[in-house]
Amino acid sequence: METPNEMRMKVTHKASTDADFRARLVSDPKAAIGAELGVSLPAGLTVEVHEESAETAHLVLPPPSKLSESDLHAVAGGFFGSSMGQANSLLNW
Repeated sequence: METPNEMRMKVTHKASTDADFRARLVSDPKAAIGAELGVSLPAGLTVEVHEESAETAHLVLPPPSKLSESDLHAVAGGFFGSSMGQANSLLNW
């Protein structure tokens, strides 16, 4: 079974190589995705397609976290309490 990210990549790749699929994806995203992946998307799900251009870039944010700050700190095991320098070196940024 493909992961959501693999499915997104498959749809994006097809849209970049198949003009007819791209047009269907822009006009009716749920139908185009469903047909391409062989899945039925939930009725309550909205899919929006945004085409980038040389003048416009899109940044897609994940849904807001449902965890409180204290929950996040507990899950992170104190990572967020470390200095930014330590965090950057740990992440090789």
